[in-house]
Amino acid sequence: MPGTGDGENGVKVAAVVGRPVEHSLSPVIHNAAFETLGLDWRFFAVSVPAGRAGDAVAALRALGLAGLSVTMPHKGAVSALVDERTPVADALGAVNCLWWRAGTLVGDNTDGAGFVDALRAEEGVEPAGRRVVVFGGGGAARAVVSAVAGAGAGEVVVVNRTATRAEAAARLAGPVGRAGRPEEVDGADIVVNATSVGMDGGPPPLDTDRLGPGQLVVDLVYEPAATRLVVEARQRGAVAVNGLGMLVHQAAHAFRRWTGEDPPVGAMAAAARAELTRRAGPPSA
Repeated sequence: MPGTGDGENGVKVAAVVGRPVEHSLSPVIHNAAFETLGLDWRFFAVSVPAGRAGDAVAALRALGLAGLSVTMPHKGAVSALVDERTPVADALGAVNCLWWRAGTLVGDNTDGAGFVDALRAEEGVEPAGRRVVVFGGGGAARAVVSAVAGAGAGEVVVVNRTATRAEAAARLAGPVGRAGRPEEVDGADIVVNATSVGMDGGPPPLDTDRLGPGQLVVDLVYEPAATRLVVEARQRGAVAVNGLGMLVHQAAHAFRRWTGEDPPVGAMAAAARAELTRRAGPPSA
């Protein structure tokens, strides 16, 4: 029935909407979780053009979908279409997860929580007291800035080519946030690339000669698995990882919202890695 999330014949359906969305890992991640726990759920990717977010939310309501993930370019538009927003989604002005609570359609943003969970679970790094430098001023950067500040980071420096965007993102960190310069990666505990720079194999958005041992570098790009930033940071002695952990852990938050079950994060991560390996094809001789 609309507004309940109940599916036909006991099967519940959730989906991710966006464009492009054909290569989304969300169906692989969530269907692996449903299978692992034996839940009668199915998850699909649905391509929705820019400007049609309202149609997607209307379809969710009309069809009684049990949950929805939202990716670009709809996170901002969907924020205005839900019945209620979590405080995080409200502050960010962006929603990436919709679920039903007693007939009310609630919007959340799980990106930042997923990032912090990945730091803790995958890298054993606690953000509290750390100096964090974030490159970017878009939705991903804003989510990371807000989340690490909420986790007790000692300082959050935001670097962006547009000063006003850097300042706006930095304000989400409250008194520990400020706009800064690329060279401030010197001595940073955690360095985050929340831009698409480097996705195509081009140079990183920072001088990697400034990186070194004792630093954790996170490039939120996860395909390719090792961007030039990741490779060069490792060569200089830093620990460097991609954004797959954040993707899996933000999905885990959505899974918990939808099902009320503890997500099988290990199975979700394994499925995502296997799919990326399949896409990459056999190693060249």
